[in-house]
Amino acid sequence: MLISVRVIPRSGKNALEWLPGEPATLKARLTAPPVDGAANEALIDLLATRLGVPRRTINILRGATSRQKTIEVTGLTLAEIQRKLQ
Repeated sequence: MLISVRVIPRSGKNALEWLPGEPATLKARLTAPPVDGAANEALIDLLATRLGVPRRTINILRGATSRQKTIEVTGLTLAEIQRKLQ
């Protein structure tokens, strides 16, 4: 399943929220800075924890150096992802 993620690094806390009107777009607030891939690692850790899946099932397909990323989550449907992130 592909998900579009808008990352906001250096936030006060780690949080995930769905953007209204866009069914497969998340806003991810991360405490990690966007330096040396720290924000990407924090994003993968946060998603793996909240979804209850191993880190290896989450991949950044596009946007590794951008705030707008396309994430692939293997083994879950959009409905399952939305339910787990509510």
